[in-house]
Amino acid sequence: MGAKPAATDTKSLLEGMGRDAREAARAMNRAGRRAKDRALRLMADKLVAGAAGLKAENAKDLTAAVAKGLTKAMVQRLTLSDKVIGEMAQGLREVADLPDPVGEVTRMWRRPNGLLVGRMRIPLGVIGMIYESRPNVTADAAGLCLKSGNAIILRGGSEAIHSNLAIAAVLQEAMSEAGLPAKAVQLVPTTDRAAVDELLKLEDHVDLIIPRGGEGLIRHVVANSRIPVLKHYKGVCHVYVDEGADLAMAEDICFNGKCQKPGVCNAVETILVHAAEAAAFLPRLAAKLPAVEIRGCPKTRSVLPQAKEAAESDWPAEFLDLIVAVKVVEGMDEAMDHIARYGSAHTEAIVTRDYARAQRFLSEVDSSVVLVNASTRFNDGGQLGLGAEIGISTTKLHAFGPMGLEELTTTKFIVYGQGQVRD
Repeated sequence: MGAKPAATDTKSLLEGMGRDAREAARAMNRAGRRAKDRALRLMADKLVAGAAGLKAENAKDLTAAVAKGLTKAMVQRLTLSDKVIGEMAQGLREVADLPDPVGEVTRMWRRPNGLLVGRMRIPLGVIGMIYESRPNVTADAAGLCLKSGNAIILRGGSEAIHSNLAIAAVLQEAMSEAGLPAKAVQLVPTTDRAAVDELLKLEDHVDLIIPRGGEGLIRHVVANSRIPVLKHYKGVCHVYVDEGADLAMAEDICFNGKCQKPGVCNAVETILVHAAEAAAFLPRLAAKLPAVEIRGCPKTRSVLPQAKEAAESDWPAEFLDLIVAVKVVEGMDEAMDHIARYGSAHTEAIVTRDYARAQRFLSEVDSSVVLVNASTRFNDGGQLGLGAEIGISTTKLHAFGPMGLEELTTTKFIVYGQGQVRD
């Protein structure tokens, strides 16, 4: 890596990257689907062909991670195995197969004066991506931005610097070979922490910042960015088991939401149970989740004395572990009030047989994905049919929920006239 750049050098570096990205974005806006899809497939082929080199660079990061005492889980997330590289390549091929959103005219209408007005999908421009740990994000994010006609500046975590640089070099080589600007995919080549703050100042060059990582990283980005930020701080996801619910279904949904992958943002953190079902359901829940620590309200503990007493801090907590908070509620109104107070606008589910209550839950709960009789784990771009996602937004401007290709575009008005002038 060489000597750590001085602050002024980091500033100059990021400003240059911003200018290059803006210029590349103009070229990407002109690029057709054939060139973009060719670049994506070349990226995939080159990642697989260069697996040995990628793993050699990755080994440097793994050695440093072990020396720093990173947890086993973090080291695992950093690892570029043949399987992970193959999945990165397959993801790029799948994005190539998706429809190109750029240039789509979403609707047209004619005005009384004869003007034909429409809305056309266009790229956002330049995306700044700030993320931690997983080097596969480098390829995933670049692929989505390429297909949607954007340029991207990637700033990965210092723990993955060698891996990310190696992946980015492969991606840029594929871009050039496909006749697209290599600078449409750039990775910040320094571990200097000042690089994040310098990136956040590039409002003249960068149109949107997307952070992925822990809550601390995201709050830092939001507090310091001059550029709009699409974000979610955490995923405090709920399942509400309604009166008269299919309890076997509720067991399976709670088990899948909590245990299938507990360390992710769409895992269940709180289970709300209607008082009429508490006596029947809670023992079944405890039997279904023997490895999970249950932290319950007083009514929960009256049924499950083995549960730990829930503290106030447990209700808004994102445990990301085999821990779940459980509360008995008197009805759906109390469940929705609890979600409104403690939730994070991420994912909520109701298990119910009642159509009217299901519809009310869908319309009134203010989260990016709301489900009826299904696991919270389905809040994922691939699972919802978007093909892939760059992240999940719990803000509403301009995307809410998983962000796929369409969410990496905006629309502009297009107008066809026949010489009309305004009175």
